[in-house]
Amino acid sequence: MWLSRFRALPRPLRMLLLASFINRAGMFVFPLLAVYLVQSRQLSVGQAGALISVGSTGLLAGSLLSAPVCARAGRRAALVSSLLLNAAGYLGLAVIDGPPWTYAVLLFVALVGMGMFAPAANTLIADLTEPEQRPFAYTVSYIANNLGMGVGPLLGGLAAAYSYHLMFAGNILLGVVAAVTIRLCVPADTRRPAATTHGTTGRIGLRRDLDVAVVVVVSFCFVAPLIGLEYTLPLAVTGVLASSVAVVGAVYTINSLVVVAAGILIERRIKAYPTRTLLIVAGLLWSAGMAILVFAFSLPAVLLSTVVWTLGEIIASVVVPTYIADHVEQSRVSGFMALNGFVLSAARLVVPLGLGLVWQAQGHQPVFYLLLLTPVVGVALFAVLRIRPPAPTRPAPTELATTRP
Repeated sequence: MWLSRFRALPRPLRMLLLASFINRAGMFVFPLLAVYLVQSRQLSVGQAGALISVGSTGLLAGSLLSAPVCARAGRRAALVSSLLLNAAGYLGLAVIDGPPWTYAVLLFVALVGMGMFAPAANTLIADLTEPEQRPFAYTVSYIANNLGMGVGPLLGGLAAAYSYHLMFAGNILLGVVAAVTIRLCVPADTRRPAATTHGTTGRIGLRRDLDVAVVVVVSFCFVAPLIGLEYTLPLAVTGVLASSVAVVGAVYTINSLVVVAAGILIERRIKAYPTRTLLIVAGLLWSAGMAILVFAFSLPAVLLSTVVWTLGEIIASVVVPTYIADHVEQSRVSGFMALNGFVLSAARLVVPLGLGLVWQAQGHQPVFYLLLLTPVVGVALFAVLRIRPPAPTRPAPTELATTRP
């Protein structure tokens, strides 16, 4: 059933999903960047952390840059540029032996590329799909990215054990393969210029866009716990529970397994419920997962919590971009997808710093309480916010443009 639905997606979209998997599977460098800077470039742990923080502002810049590049040069150009920027930055990190500030600049360039990719890909999915296909398309995209992320760190670790140059070469090579796949298989113009929606001009259009923007910004409440767990869970497992880092690897494995096993099942039920209900359920699942950590912190609790919050992660990750694509004029979709990427990038900068300060001052327990409180606040906000039903559309009289392939 899901295979026939996948085949029904436009071929350029299927190739985009393949390229996304290749790109994520080639993400060798980023998970091991701190180790590389300390062991190969002889920086201190503090210097490495500072450089990564400074370079990570590239994620924010890339998220913001994605929208104008998509609008002016096209979605394909934005995707290819993002992958080549990432490859160029990592190439510099691999071969240039300079002062520490040069590593921050090169990392900034690489992460600008990384930050551009997801908003541009989500915009392209909105272009290539009909409204009834979008939840499935975003679900498959999410699964492809998670499968790649499950493979990438493992392959990167094996490559780094042999040689850091091999680690960088593998990342760059697969990024270039993904760029070539997109360049050859995705048309230059993917927009549907004749498609319109009712009631989208003037105050009504502005109010609608503001409603969508608020939903995207409030989704920070479901992004922050994810970034917080990436930062705090390894510390808690190895420090508080005095367990092996293998448990942390098990968390990532369980997360990927749940995404693959439950993603399509959840998507098949998403269309039966309104957006508000789905976002509240996502928040309740996040809250339940965090509550398990707060009130029963142990190794089994960590694994059970991962299963529960991953279900909430799946729902939110599919619903938010689908909501954007369904409610925003096509000319502005790239800007709202960029805002969605900006929320994630901002969380990557703010959340680890804030939780680190709390942990240092008061220990791990207040950190877990904050991780529980954040999705609870999200549930309360989504319960009262204006969340619009799907807008009616007038079908375009022409087929999807595929000129200048």
